[in-house]
Amino acid sequence: MGVLRAPHPPTPEPPARPGTLLGIDLDNTLICYDELFHRAACEEGLIEPPVPPRKEAVRDAIRLLPDGERKWTRLQALVYGPRMSGAALFDGVADFLRRCARTGTTVKIISHKTPLATLDGQAVDLRLAARQWLEAKGFFSDLALSAGDVYFESTRAEKLTRIRALRCTHFIDDLPEVFAELDFPKETRKLLFAPHGASAVAGTRVFAHWRELEQYFFDDVRH
Repeated sequence: MGVLRAPHPPTPEPPARPGTLLGIDLDNTLICYDELFHRAACEEGLIEPPVPPRKEAVRDAIRLLPDGERKWTRLQALVYGPRMSGAALFDGVADFLRRCARTGTTVKIISHKTPLATLDGQAVDLRLAARQWLEAKGFFSDLALSAGDVYFESTRAEKLTRIRALRCTHFIDDLPEVFAELDFPKETRKLLFAPHGASAVAGTRVFAHWRELEQYFFDDVRH
């Protein structure tokens, strides 16, 4: 009878790059709100279903309504607060973060998010809603982050300060204007996530899907 041998543990992947510390924006970068904004706006009677199911299209349609800016602000408080649980994770994010965990790549979430919003006269804790969403989606379990890896900043300037303080080697954001800021850390590589297309700011690389970002970090030795 042969001797049973314990299976060899899987060989860990090499890190994406020695010393990589990846900062990632939250809203519209990790979290996709397109379908949720469309669904909530239809249910609130603000748009008709033929409006394209994209956050920007919903916003533009609502702003054309009488008192449209107020209605759009209220819808944002609704979506980012009580209805946050209905937001989706962008396709490819989970696989990307699992690969970061396997390779020992450090990830920090850095979000420009105000603490509170007002919805129908009541204060809504936007940061609590976001943390609950992250927990429900497995960020603090399956995707190997901790609550201490998440930073909420009240202003864009504070967000840039946090990126610099953490010494992020790379930062992923959906807003070109963040990378256009004069105070954006010069030593941090600018990676623009643009699933619907966007004009790149000088010095940025543009990615349409999280699979492209995974390839950039883990399969392209030139990054």
